[in-house]
Amino acid sequence: MSEVYSLATGILMGLSIAAPPGPINAMMANESTRSFLNGIAVGAGAMTADFVFFWITYLFKSIIPSNILFVFYIVGGVYMLYLSYSVLRAKQVSSSTGGSYVKGLSVAIVNPYQISWWLTFGISMLNQFSVLVAPGFFIGILIWILAFPFLINRIGQRYVKYVKIFSFTILLIFGAYILYQGVHYFI
Repeated sequence: MSEVYSLATGILMGLSIAAPPGPINAMMANESTRSFLNGIAVGAGAMTADFVFFWITYLFKSIIPSNILFVFYIVGGVYMLYLSYSVLRAKQVSSSTGGSYVKGLSVAIVNPYQISWWLTFGISMLNQFSVLVAPGFFIGILIWILAFPFLINRIGQRYVKYVKIFSFTILLIFGAYILYQGVHYFI
């Protein structure tokens, strides 16, 4: 397989995990209304989690037990409900980019959908394309975490209230659904 094909495939796969609406993009949108860099920091935290998951999947893909996922569902669901409440109550005071990075990392590292993506599609991606897909994959994520906050920061200033409501709603829905899935999976 050619390097160009691996790079292009990796970019598309990176965008497939980064671009869909979900808790990380809701947090990126909310933080981007405060500062372009805060939005990027959330995305960078999530990308760090993907980097960790990439290596865990690559090194241990044959021995990861799927029956421990309910713990991530419960912890992730509760944490996302807390974040949805925090988004709704937050004033427009800018937080640090370091704080935004930690938020992105902490949500992504316990996000059961991100973990499930790696346990399913991620394993398949590595089996089919090997580690050669990694540079393109992380370039795809990087494209998203730079472009999305830039766009939200430029147009979102006029719509801060709506971005905040959208972010709250997405985090609340995902948090409740993930918590429900965790409790249902456990029972």
